[in-house]
Amino acid sequence: MRAAILETHNAPLRISTISTPGIGPGEVLVRVHASGVNPLDTKIHAGAAAHARHPLPAIPGIDLAGVVERTGGDVTRFKPGDEVYGMTGGVGGVPGSLAEFAAVDAELLALKPANLSMREAAALPLIVITAWEGLIDRAMLRAGQKVLIHGGAGGVGHVAIQIARAFGAEVFATGSPSQRATIEGYGAVFIHRDVALEAYVAEHTGGYGFDVVYDTVGGKVLDASFAAVRRFGHVVSALGWGTHALAPLSFRAATYSGVFTLLPLLSGEGRAHHGEIMAEATRLVEAGKLMPQLDARHFTLGNVGEAYALIRDHATKGKLVVDV
Repeated sequence: MRAAILETHNAPLRISTISTPGIGPGEVLVRVHASGVNPLDTKIHAGAAAHARHPLPAIPGIDLAGVVERTGGDVTRFKPGDEVYGMTGGVGGVPGSLAEFAAVDAELLALKPANLSMREAAALPLIVITAWEGLIDRAMLRAGQKVLIHGGAGGVGHVAIQIARAFGAEVFATGSPSQRATIEGYGAVFIHRDVALEAYVAEHTGGYGFDVVYDTVGGKVLDASFAAVRRFGHVVSALGWGTHALAPLSFRAATYSGVFTLLPLLSGEGRAHHGEIMAEATRLVEAGKLMPQLDARHFTLGNVGEAYALIRDHATKGKLVVDV
């Protein structure tokens, strides 16, 4: 099979012909049709993600969509010909999706939504899992709650808006003026990211604060989240590293959770739940409640570097996908 190989950090990927992988117990062989590209992929490529090491040489690519070619003898959930998607590798020494085939732990997969193309499906796994773990698993979101999502037009942010609305929440999201139409298009109330925290908390919550705040930006935005949550509320962050003062959170008797989406891939623990989340995403997509925002540009194994450059330059208009 053809595969993109990362041999040296920050170097161009080398397209090589290598052996198609065999499969072991609990695995399926997937013919990869599309590979989603995430900012994390560019950090792994640069060797700049200490939490996401990928020993070299390696096949990158975290997300995939494709067709099951063969299953291990103990796999009963899938059969050859099934269209599947998931967050399946590209980190921690697990071969990724920038290859024509991938041997995948079946627990990480779900059936692809029937109403999505392979490209659209490949755009979803990492961002869906990150949004779901924060809102549903950690914050235990309930209908009627007020949810603030920082970075509502981003990869995780635009999916988080849709999931929160699907669960009956009233959603507010921060962004730049150029992102207003995107945020409002997904059904959230737009908040200019430069508006003073006290002003938007007063306007939208009567000064009480939001029931749930999801930070997808990190840094000072996480600090602001601790001040924007209501008493006994919950703050979640997908970028919760650094040094932060917890006093504003503590004085509200509020709670905080971090989301580390890669943990099941790195540790082997919790992989079945990732497959369950993807199955829930399929139901939401097929019900018309969740859709990815996809950049219209096409890429192949041979020009993945161009996709990486666009992400590094913040020049994308939705998720980028490689046609494999």
